[in-house]
Amino acid sequence: MGRMAPQEKNYRKTLIACYLGFVTQAITANFAPLLFLTFKGIYQVSLEQIALIPFTFYLTQLFVDLAATRYADQIGYRTCVTGSQVISALGLVLMVILPDLLPSPFMGIIIAVVLYAIGSGLIEVLVSPVVEACPFKNKEGMMSLLHSFYCWGAVAVILGSTIFFALFGVENWKILALLWAVIPFINTFNFLTCPIERLPESSEGNSSTKLLKLPLFWLLILLMVCAGASEATMAQWSSAFTESALGVSKAIGDLAGPCLFAAFMGISRLLYGRMSTRLNLVKTMFISGILCSICYFVASLSPLPAIGLAGCALCGLAVGIMWPGSLSISARKCPLGGTALFAFLALAGDLGATLSPTMVGCISELAGGNLKTGLLIASTFPILLVISLLLIKKAHTPIPQEMR
Repeated sequence: MGRMAPQEKNYRKTLIACYLGFVTQAITANFAPLLFLTFKGIYQVSLEQIALIPFTFYLTQLFVDLAATRYADQIGYRTCVTGSQVISALGLVLMVILPDLLPSPFMGIIIAVVLYAIGSGLIEVLVSPVVEACPFKNKEGMMSLLHSFYCWGAVAVILGSTIFFALFGVENWKILALLWAVIPFINTFNFLTCPIERLPESSEGNSSTKLLKLPLFWLLILLMVCAGASEATMAQWSSAFTESALGVSKAIGDLAGPCLFAAFMGISRLLYGRMSTRLNLVKTMFISGILCSICYFVASLSPLPAIGLAGCALCGLAVGIMWPGSLSISARKCPLGGTALFAFLALAGDLGATLSPTMVGCISELAGGNLKTGLLIASTFPILLVISLLLIKKAHTPIPQEMR
């Protein structure tokens, strides 16, 4: 009994490290979008080039997801998850240095984005299994709270950055980037010293080829692509959208756009974690998809800034359940898919998060810089999510027993 207390305290350190890991991911995903128009002004980059920033971030993360699911066990959880913090901090630091050092400022930004996207991808793949392997009693509650920390981290990044810009000016963004880099730097030492267990190895073997032959599997992939696209598009573009398309100040745009979006998304995930046993997941996802498409229509078509901002913010409430809900539906419909299924789902979510924000930027550029047009086109993703849910609900294809 005397050795139990310090052991529990050590695992709580693991939990804190994982919480800060998702906060680090929130920093890498949400800080640069706050500076899209700043980059456009000081470095003279076009909207099409700016669109390559989230594209590069999510595409790099996609490849890291693929590589990590194959090599993470060989390299070791501790090495990979510690490296995720080091690389994330390095990327944020180089975003300050490289644009002024290289002949092409935009190339400097992209190099920095690639680096911290590698860190973000490692966080996405490894932090959840690290917590799952810890001997906690209420693992479902722990996992739900864990994933909400990305949302609260996003709120902290947006709110903290907005306050900083209001006090010291957006021209001092480089100082703030260095301050945000302190969090993954400190968390590096948490991961170096906290206890990290390993999940039992899967016994189902390589089921990837069998999964690819299932029509239901491709519906689940479509569902996950739409979930990633619906979430990432508004998260990446809401700051620039509220500033330029709605004609509000940067402070109001950041707070009322991406900050409220992230807050509502976090609330949605917390409620889902607490009420999941009393909810019909497919019906809840269906309602969320409809609400999300309405929010995109309101944000892109409303002539009133206040209503447009409400559309951006409430979109977070709608998309909060989409990513974890898609994973749960997939596990239910394809119970013998094993680790291969979840690897493909992570890739699908990142694919949607890569393509949709890039599409919005390119379409907006073709429309003369009108972001409303791009967001209007992006409303097709939550609509496709609703359609895929209807098809999945009707699918009763049994999963072959040989996939066991």
